[in-house]
Amino acid sequence: MSPESQASEALPSRRRRAPRGGRHRGDESFLLPPGSPALILAVPGPARQGGAELAAELARLVEIEHTGQPAYVGHLDGDEGHLRALLGGMRAPQDELAAVVVPLSTGPDPALDAAVRAAVAAAPVRAVAAEPLGPHPLIAEALHDRLADAGLARADRIRMMTMVTAATGVIVATPGDATAVRQAEVTSVLLASRLAAPVFTASLADEAGVRAAAEQLRAAGAASVAVAPHLIGPEPEGRLVPAAAAAVGAAHASPLGAHPALARLAALRYVEALSMALAD
Repeated sequence: MSPESQASEALPSRRRRAPRGGRHRGDESFLLPPGSPALILAVPGPARQGGAELAAELARLVEIEHTGQPAYVGHLDGDEGHLRALLGGMRAPQDELAAVVVPLSTGPDPALDAAVRAAVAAAPVRAVAAEPLGPHPLIAEALHDRLADAGLARADRIRMMTMVTAATGVIVATPGDATAVRQAEVTSVLLASRLAAPVFTASLADEAGVRAAAEQLRAAGAASVAVAPHLIGPEPEGRLVPAAAAAVGAAHASPLGAHPALARLAALRYVEALSMALAD
């Protein structure tokens, strides 16, 4: 069998499902053939935490809405449900790709990415690490939805425009360092376009940076400020959000959680990594 024919059989086929009701109807999906490598979501933190349930829900959405095959969750801390144990329990021929590990993060995270690579390298089966979910326009969509859920922005669905209600300026608060802030700025630009309002970016770990962003927004004429957490939920930095918002007199939205856009991104990152692995 030629490499070209082998790749055409192994790659997932793409299909468009029948339109669904609600915000995310008509999303493009990927139908995986039986025997495809497993899709594993790599989740920061231990299994016994609040983020474990939302990771399981995202895995369910990936399977039902996009791939048609089971998706799994591997945690990066603790003894229960650890990614290393999950990969260690897999069986596959030595030269066959067994798993694609997708980091459950909104952008590059050096610590998380290193932990994923280490687990993949130690696996007894062949596995590859995918890119994190963001930056991507779908992250901006999910942030917009969470702001709307908190009453801090709303979408005018008739005119396909966004009308800002309670907040006239937004801080995208991201975990990580200055590099993470630069990555998140891509999403902030996309969110600003959706909201037709100024958006600044700051690290949750940098209190002075959050204050500076709020001051810049108010200097630009924002009468009220909202914090949009640029995280999914399992990240330890999630506990910093309420205090960061309170420190600058701002309201805040919830983390992205099990948003359908993240499930779509997980399937997309899986397919991208799988395509690259088969091309090597």
